[in-house]
Amino acid sequence: MTGASGAIYPLRLLERLSRRADVEIHLILSRAGEKTLYLETGKRAADLRALTKYYWPLEDISGPLASGSFRTDGMIVSPCSIHTMSAIASGISSNLMIRAADVVLKERRRLILSVRESPFHLGHLRTMTALAEMGAIIAPPIPGFYNSPRTIDDLVDSSVDRLLDLIGLPDDLTRRWNGPVRAASEEQA
Repeated sequence: MTGASGAIYPLRLLERLSRRADVEIHLILSRAGEKTLYLETGKRAADLRALTKYYWPLEDISGPLASGSFRTDGMIVSPCSIHTMSAIASGISSNLMIRAADVVLKERRRLILSVRESPFHLGHLRTMTALAEMGAIIAPPIPGFYNSPRTIDDLVDSSVDRLLDLIGLPDDLTRRWNGPVRAASEEQA
């Protein structure tokens, strides 16, 4: 989790993943991410750590996630700041989050970047293109409206559902599109 706005996304993602026995979660949280988490949700880093089995300090580049020999299925950076996205794209492994993302790319595993910025300028778009060419998946938290969301939680869940699908961990709570709902009178005709 970086310091970009949107702390609700990783919080909800961790809440959903922490219920699953088949998932081992490793958390890396930037200092700016801690501050944004508190400002936007009132939660502290300890609240996120409680949802994970493993927590790695950002500065700990000796952590296992820094090595390709440490097996993972992939990595989600959510929210992903433009700074972190740019550092990953250029291979500047100055902290564990960026190094872990670099390892995921070099090992051809899934790297999903939930870039939280708008609008994008040409430099942002070129960086995203470069990352997509390297194998990353760029997945900004853009909610779907086809399931008629009624609350902010519904909108957040729409984006979290996509992240879970993209990392290969579909969830039974995911609301999926099953076509338009037709009125009973249309179905009888």
